[in-house]
Amino acid sequence: MKKIYKLILKSYLGPLVVTFFIVQFVLMMNFVWRYIDELTGKGLDVSTIAELLACATANMIPLGLPLSMLLSAIMAMGNLGEHFELLAMKSAGMSLPRILRPLIILVGCIAIGGFFISNNLVPAANERMYEILYDIREQRQDMEFQDGMFFNGLPNMSIRVGHQDKKTKLVTDVVIFDTRATNGDMTTTIADSGYITLSDDKSFLYVTLYNGDTYEHSRNIRWYENNNLRHHSFEVQQGAFPVSKVGGDAMLSRKFSESKTRNMSGLQRLSDSLQTMIAESQAASYAPLFKERIFPRDSSILGGDSIRIDKSEFKAVSFYDSISSLSIRQRAKIYSTATSSARMSRGAYSFDEQNSKIAITQFYRSENEWHRMLTMPISIIIFFLIGAPLGAIIRKGGLGTPIVISVIFFVFYYVISVSGEKMSSEGTWAALYGMWLPIAVLTPIAIYLTRQATNDSSLLDMDWYDVRIRKYWGRLRRKLKRAKKS
Repeated sequence: MKKIYKLILKSYLGPLVVTFFIVQFVLMMNFVWRYIDELTGKGLDVSTIAELLACATANMIPLGLPLSMLLSAIMAMGNLGEHFELLAMKSAGMSLPRILRPLIILVGCIAIGGFFISNNLVPAANERMYEILYDIREQRQDMEFQDGMFFNGLPNMSIRVGHQDKKTKLVTDVVIFDTRATNGDMTTTIADSGYITLSDDKSFLYVTLYNGDTYEHSRNIRWYENNNLRHHSFEVQQGAFPVSKVGGDAMLSRKFSESKTRNMSGLQRLSDSLQTMIAESQAASYAPLFKERIFPRDSSILGGDSIRIDKSEFKAVSFYDSISSLSIRQRAKIYSTATSSARMSRGAYSFDEQNSKIAITQFYRSENEWHRMLTMPISIIIFFLIGAPLGAIIRKGGLGTPIVISVIFFVFYYVISVSGEKMSSEGTWAALYGMWLPIAVLTPIAIYLTRQATNDSSLLDMDWYDVRIRKYWGRLRRKLKRAKKS
């Protein structure tokens, strides 16, 4: 029995190692493709790039390990079935669960190791990866333009140059769109040539342009009035713009990715603190509005009033009738006061409202990550329980059929996973439902396939289908021949 178990383990470990590295390589190529624009032309040393790729590789283990378990299980059991070794074991009185016993123990150990990887290694790798990416975006950002392409690395500014000299840094055919104005105004600058550089501390953008035109488009707050367009030409135009927010998108991404840099205990503490922050922000946002009676009181939420007033004898008063007798000047003053009160009320809670929305988004993400660390080892076991019976049923080894089946199942799993995570990230579903949805869908499939393989089902036996198709085709040909003779 020990020799049989060694044979089974050997037949499984080889494909597992190979498929794991293949899957990690494919996922790594996807990562490199996503960040290739940020990594090129930054003068990064080899050690920094190697560290970044190592962190990205660790980050992809929770995604690559279940897929490799599925593919290797199909390949291993398919090879045993194709060479009739699986049939010999069953002929000796061994059931499929008994054959899979050493693999189940191995997969259980891998699942436990996967949990510690997801809980300890991946958060540390993510934290270091975000630090490196932030350093690349923020500290080492250079104003290097691609010919004819828009540069959108600055907030509310887009810059396009026709060509940039690599040595002199002279840019030609410059177009700059500036929408930094809070009132909605936009400035468009077109110049023949110039220099665009960042200060040493990356805090200011120095712009020197030659022979160009500036168009200032001013939006009017009154919809019924035409907008203004001002134009002036220049020979030399210089300016220094504060760009302290260079890489601000990276900071925002890093803030939102805080949940990916913590283990389960850290995520629990983060969720508790976010709940407190949400409650405080919402109270600070909406309490003044309720106090000023801008929002109506909802008795179903806030409870009934302690003092009830009989309003049955009150007469309805039309707002427009009450001010119809006033002069135009008086009515304009009332409208202006009402508008100012509304704007002040809006400003009173807008900041805390934004903080509340950010905290809610972070809370949903932290809940998702907490459940992801639990679903990851479970998904490893589920994928094995799908792959092993499939391999025993199809009895095909190699890379052809197993890869096709693995990709189909994994795409199905990925679509369900992304859909559930999106629903939970938006707050439509609880994280318990959204993150555990793929497990709930795939578990019955694993049970069904295991049952079919235990009973020697021909569900995916291509030879069985080939025999049946040939049999029916032969019958059809004979019937056609008889019909022609008659």
